[in-house]
Amino acid sequence: MELAYRDIMYIPGVGPKRAEALKKELKVGTAMDLLYIFPYKYIDRSRFWKIREIQDEDTYVQIIGTVRDWRLIGEGKHQRLSAVFTDGEDSIELVWFKGAVKYLKLQRDVQYLLFGKPTAFNHQYNIVHPELEPLSKVNLQTKRGLEPYYNTSERMKSSWLDTRAMRKIISALMPDLKQGVPDTLGAELREKYHLMSLTDSLVNIHFPKDTASMKKARERLKFEELFYIQLQILRQTRQRDSQNKGFLMPRVGESFHTFYGHYLPFPLTGAQKRVIREIHGDLKSGKQMNRLLQGDVGSGKTVVALLCAMLAKDNGYQTCLMAPTEILAQQHYQTFSSLLAEQKTVR
Repeated sequence: MELAYRDIMYIPGVGPKRAEALKKELKVGTAMDLLYIFPYKYIDRSRFWKIREIQDEDTYVQIIGTVRDWRLIGEGKHQRLSAVFTDGEDSIELVWFKGAVKYLKLQRDVQYLLFGKPTAFNHQYNIVHPELEPLSKVNLQTKRGLEPYYNTSERMKSSWLDTRAMRKIISALMPDLKQGVPDTLGAELREKYHLMSLTDSLVNIHFPKDTASMKKARERLKFEELFYIQLQILRQTRQRDSQNKGFLMPRVGESFHTFYGHYLPFPLTGAQKRVIREIHGDLKSGKQMNRLLQGDVGSGKTVVALLCAMLAKDNGYQTCLMAPTEILAQQHYQTFSSLLAEQKTVR
């Protein structure tokens, strides 16, 4: 069954309870929906560390070694498990708090792959709640490169849907995904902007071969999202233009010429003149206009608005200038009153 039509309940490792949590928390219903739940970060698992190399608390590490000793400390909800992990040369303390008892299945003389984030306590490093997997059950090739991490809610965690479970579920979709999915962007467009195919981008956003592949996948998916937003805006614009006619304002009359020729206290910049011509082009087209005029403070946007209001007056229309605050509205009123004080034909 195609990924777009496969219910998430039938993905290996999901089932009815997890499917309900995924549908409620992530609003996903199909396998393809799940593939669009992207990682929020990646951790580089291409390197294997020695304990002596640990020098800060900002880096996740993975170490191959054995558990030399462990013991329970405290009672009840304050109970914790402390273990000594060694790489054959040096050792580090491992600590588990909640649910510590389940780690009593640890075995001596068994090599483990440890993964976690060191923290400093009493001038020594330890690792709280590390992942420990018997090395014999680990495919080291899958532990290399960037490992994805996914946002999960408390409801998802109560259904055992932590980031590790999400990674395993999405990994189960990779064989079907690699067979190919229909691309949402044409080959010509992808070639023009040097974009990955949708199949490759979905594979590499979840399980990138390297940082460059991850960045290319992210670029493609961001482009697609913005491209379709832009298409939707263009569609709405064309629909509006075909259904709703604007007011025709072709005339540049006395009010505009008088103010521009006699009362404008400073010459307009080239950018201001160009913008006014563009706005007048819209006003005389008969189409509704939505235009954003952007400029630094003091660059002359208000004067452009005033001159465009005069274009409206010369064509028999009124203008309403809106401001987000009362203070700014009063400021515009005082500016306009000052500029138009001598021009009796404008009110």
